[in-house]
Amino acid sequence: MTSLISSSAEAAHALAVSLLSKAQVQPGSKIPEHSVKESAPDAPVPLKFAGAGKNIIVGVPGAFSGTCTAQIPGYIQNYEKFKAKGVNEVYVVAVNDAFAMKAWKDQLAPQGTGVRFIADDKGNFTSGVGLMFDATPVFGGPRSKRYVIIADNDKVESVFIEEDPTKVTITGAETVLAHLS
Repeated sequence: MTSLISSSAEAAHALAVSLLSKAQVQPGSKIPEHSVKESAPDAPVPLKFAGAGKNIIVGVPGAFSGTCTAQIPGYIQNYEKFKAKGVNEVYVVAVNDAFAMKAWKDQLAPQGTGVRFIADDKGNFTSGVGLMFDATPVFGGPRSKRYVIIADNDKVESVFIEEDPTKVTITGAETVLAHLS
């Protein structure tokens, strides 16, 4: 009986996660505005891109996780190269709290960085762009897929989504830089 209840709960959870996400963004899609946190857990700020120029949004499953921690230094190290290619901001977004994102940023860039670390603690932004997945087996709940969106103002120019969120193949900084040419 316990296993039947457990299986039913897992199935219901997976269904709920799939319902949270809207249709996955595509080139030409508008990026919705959502409140997120950057500097403090009690200070929500709107994450909006209208009139913001060209931006890179890097979605990762979790702060401090191995693959994410290997991926993001490329964006920090190449920040000035992104700026030279006309990129206004580089955002790292994860379904984590503001404390975790700030600590992760401090660990990855102790000397500071222009890369902005965004806490999508409720997953509203991530589900709004349709890039949430059920990561319960590893992270205990819904998380962001591993993706990169290149946006021009609030319109998606390009989107790269890893088929396997445990790998970085098309979402590495060098690959995205080459795409900007």
